[in-house]
Amino acid sequence: PLASSTPQYPPVKNYSPTMMKFAILAAAAGSAAAFAPSPVAQTSTALGVTAAQKDFFGITSVDYSKALGVQAPLGFFDPLGLLTDADTEAFDDLREKEIKHGRVAMLAV
Repeated sequence: PLASSTPQYPPVKNYSPTMMKFAILAAAAGSAAAFAPSPVAQTSTALGVTAAQKDFFGITSVDYSKALGVQAPLGFFDPLGLLTDADTEAFDDLREKEIKHGRVAMLAV
C-alpha cells in the first residue's frame, strides 16, 4: 500500500505563557551578559630609561600624567620609559614626532 501524499508531523505541544516568558527572559539575560565589562588587571609596562637615553634626550624629571591627551582607560602611556625623567622640550619633540609618523602611517594605508 502507498503512503498518503501529505507528510505526517509529530503532534505540537502546547507551552504555557509562563514557560515562554521564562525562556525569553533567560535568552535576554544571557545575551546581556555578553556586553558586561570584564575586570582588567593594571600592570606596568614601563621598562625604565637607560643612561644613554638620559644623555641623548637630556632627560629631567617632570610629571606628564595630567598632559593633554592622557585619558581613561589607558592613562599616561610610556612603555619604553622615554619620558621618565624628560623635560618639556623632549616631551613636545616626541609628541610632534608621534603625530607626524601617525599621519604618514594613515596616508600609507
